[in-house]
Amino acid sequence: MANAREDGSRAGHDGSEPKIAVIDLWKSFGGRQVLRGIGLEVQRGESLVIVGQSGAGKSVLLKHLIGLLSPEVGHVIIDGEDLTNSDPARCLEIRKKFGMSFQEGALFDSMDVFGNIAFPLRRHAEMSEGEIAARVRQCLALVHLEGVESKATSELSGGMRRRVGFARAIAHEPEILLFDEPNTGLDPITSAVIDSVIVEMRERLDVTMVTITHDMKSAFRIADRIAMLRNGQIIADAGPDAFRSLPDPFIQKFLAGEPLEEEVA
Repeated sequence: MANAREDGSRAGHDGSEPKIAVIDLWKSFGGRQVLRGIGLEVQRGESLVIVGQSGAGKSVLLKHLIGLLSPEVGHVIIDGEDLTNSDPARCLEIRKKFGMSFQEGALFDSMDVFGNIAFPLRRHAEMSEGEIAARVRQCLALVHLEGVESKATSELSGGMRRRVGFARAIAHEPEILLFDEPNTGLDPITSAVIDSVIVEMRERLDVTMVTITHDMKSAFRIADRIAMLRNGQIIADAGPDAFRSLPDPFIQKFLAGEPLEEEVA
């Protein structure tokens, strides 16, 4: 792990600034400590997958990365800037670097596919309707859903909803993509398709990715590095091959899908 600097930011071992640095992050809800001193870095262009049981704090951590939650202690550094200590206007500018795909797509049922993808462009981009239409088509092509612009969200399968959510997340050309449980509720074949689309987006768009999941098959397909969250702490952080070989009994049971001892709150 790189050393913290006086301004709270960090530099990698080669002197480069990480795209994301999380430093000693603490967060509690109702007296329950959910995050306990999280320290984590994501390099530019890297695909980090954060795994752990339900309730381990994965979604809470993800929401801190994009500034939807503020920590009680600690820092989130994006491209060398402290998101946690930025004024509201600057925080909003930093957040524009992110695209986020929420669980199950989180689409607006009152809008068709086109409207869902055009929504962030109409709100935040100075584009004509013609430019927006072209960008929507481009994003749908990137997720292999050409020609579905006029479909209602109710007409979409679970896998299609996820991919429309991906298209909306990349519409404004973010530098960082966050995926919140992209495979939840999907059958194994559809899940593999979703993972393939995620890998292809990363290669074609040259973005940094952070994904949270409890699906280890998915994690091994899309990750450069896997971090495990347990009881609000990162207990392991390794490349996929090294992660498979970690001797920790908890990790090996998790990988095998075996029952785990009750988590301590």
